[in-house]
Amino acid sequence: MIILITGATHTGKTRLAQQLLESCQYPYFSIDHLKMGLIRSGNTSLTPEDDNELQEYLWPIVREIIKTVIENNQNLIVEGGYIPFDWRKEFSPQYMSDIKYLCLVMSKKYIDNNYNDICEYENVVEKRLPDTLPTKEELIRENQEYLEQCRKHGLEYILIDDIYPEELVSIKTTGGQ
Repeated sequence: MIILITGATHTGKTRLAQQLLESCQYPYFSIDHLKMGLIRSGNTSLTPEDDNELQEYLWPIVREIIKTVIENNQNLIVEGGYIPFDWRKEFSPQYMSDIKYLCLVMSKKYIDNNYNDICEYENVVEKRLPDTLPTKEELIRENQEYLEQCRKHGLEYILIDDIYPEELVSIKTTGGQ
């Protein structure tokens, strides 16, 4: 089984991956770690700020890792923001039955009411570089875009609206099929 976890920045993707690792005993793969390894090794001239180009560069690699894991009857959690919304077109039905997709989305209300907490907990699993914190307006805009794209593409998402759940693993997803 492959579990794809995506969402806007600061939504808790890495935290959810860590929870699933602990509860399911599935290893997890961070697309951000792949990104930084390729950048730091000089295998690309892209920088961490080149989001659109990074998705085009990273997704073909991640896609083929996913196929390889499925072909070997293994499990993997793949976590990161570089999963395109039309990702399903890349997989035949034989692969799709082994892939679960989750997108974390914070509502405007949640961000408005909890922006300081979002800032405080940004390093709960991984340490972020200083000055990577988006403004409240940027968070709202990016989360709204993720929500719209999930709905447009019929993808499952977890809407974080009132409180941030302690255990995301137990939350049922909404939307999608």
